[in-house]
Amino acid sequence: QVQLVESGGGLVQPGGSLRLSCAASGRGFSIHTMGWYRQAPGKQRELVATVAGGGSTNYADSVQGRFTISADGAKNTVYLQMNNLKPEDTAVYYCSLKTGTLSYYWGQGTQVTVSS
Repeated sequence: QVQLVESGGGLVQPGGSLRLSCAASGRGFSIHTMGWYRQAPGKQRELVATVAGGGSTNYADSVQGRFTISADGAKNTVYLQMNNLKPEDTAVYYCSLKTGTLSYYWGQGTQVTVSS
């Protein structure tokens, strides 16, 4: 069983920054892709950014140029640096993991609120 533990959410003013972290733990798994999704109240969960094991990244258009995803393979950890945050970025952010055997896991979610 794989577990994902997220940290780094909180309240920030518009234009501010936050950094989310997500650490994967467990036995006998390899990482295919890790990423971040978010879900705002009344909306569907949407992709924010992903990073594959080879390092290639993918971003939603709405965060391109403001958010940066990175990974530390030695720590099985993925990060999301969020700059120039906007009120529309307010959501619960979920870490995701797709393993080498194509199993999917989700974190418990961390709240990000952008408000003055």
